[in-house]
Amino acid sequence: MAGFNAASPAEAEALLLSCCHSVRWAERVAAHRPYPTVDALLAAADEAGYDLSRADLDEALAAESSALPHPGAPPAARTALRAAHAAYESSFGHAFVISLDGVRPGERLDQVLAGIRSRLGNEPEEERVIAADELRRLARARLAFRLAEPLTARHSGP
Repeated sequence: MAGFNAASPAEAEALLLSCCHSVRWAERVAAHRPYPTVDALLAAADEAGYDLSRADLDEALAAESSALPHPGAPPAARTALRAAHAAYESSFGHAFVISLDGVRPGERLDQVLAGIRSRLGNEPEEERVIAADELRRLARARLAFRLAEPLTARHSGP
């Protein structure tokens, strides 16, 4: 936490942008440093995520990419996932986002496929709300992960 609080504004914003690619979100979260605890930072990141404008959300979603299956996934699962992602992106104009925090690795592919299938029937505005919530959850998990990394490795990971 001390490293994040002491980082330059540009360094803090770069780390935050690696978690959620909304410039306004990253600037807002970085501007409120220092944070007393990781939980306080994560709460501020959540709050800033609720305040994303339509343009901010579009910016963040445009930087997301579809999750690839584990290399050991069966070919049929890979094909199903590619088709599901293509259908979702065609319907909503951005990559499918879902937080898999707490989902066991062996269940992730099924969770993604089920999520895409269930959300394909959503109206665009309903899906936008769900995608924004999933993006907040992703940003929170990514930020917690990045803060746990050594300072020198922070900008080179996933």
